[in-house]
Amino acid sequence: MNKEEIIGIMGAMPQEIDLILELVDAPTSVEIGNRIYHTGFINKHKVVIVFSRWGKVAAAATTTTLILKFNVTKIIFTGVAGAIDPNLTIGDIVIGQRFFQHDMDARPLMQEFEIPLLQKLHFESDLVFSKYIYDRINQSDLSTWPLDQNTNNSTSIQSSSPKIYVGDIASGDHFFASSDSKLKLKEKLPSVCCVEMEGASVAQVCYEFTIPFAVIRVISDKADGQSSANFEWFIENIAGRFSKEIIKCILS
Repeated sequence: MNKEEIIGIMGAMPQEIDLILELVDAPTSVEIGNRIYHTGFINKHKVVIVFSRWGKVAAAATTTTLILKFNVTKIIFTGVAGAIDPNLTIGDIVIGQRFFQHDMDARPLMQEFEIPLLQKLHFESDLVFSKYIYDRINQSDLSTWPLDQNTNNSTSIQSSSPKIYVGDIASGDHFFASSDSKLKLKEKLPSVCCVEMEGASVAQVCYEFTIPFAVIRVISDKADGQSSANFEWFIENIAGRFSKEIIKCILS
């Protein structure tokens, strides 16, 4: 008998999932470990949606609960990230390919970034699932996506429609707010295109439980001296709307 498909949907901030909840039919909610898990259907897809909270530990705990308590068969993490690659601009979409924990450093016992016991420097997303997501978003008319430039803001948001990238992501419990920090990371991990705080921990838990997953990030800032202002504005005005559009594309 085929296992029922149940898709876990996560965001690290409430703004990243609140509008997704508007898509849910027949919702029910339960609190576990100070988190509210919302169960229901989006276009006949059974889903469990949850605000995971910031950081690797919070994301790992939430991912484990989704797998063990709700029996999810796939996980989608959607949220924002800071750009490391200079080709990325605010509003662009990155579908994660490989995930590094940039704050994992057990030298001289092992290589920098190596995960103890697993002997892995990175984790990879499910290629089939990620390609499906890329194709679904790419088929959308991105020029209609809500890059609202009429709101008073200090960010230099792009005027054209978002672009989609597939690339490596670095995660760690550190907010990048200077060009110096960004350049140092780029020297160590030249393939990384953006940074955030949760993706690689979700990837590790899914790897250990053999659960397919995908991480979709929208660029909210350029991980430089302006990142704090740009990040806060983007979260309040754009992030949730993008997350909703992404999930609509995937689960249409």
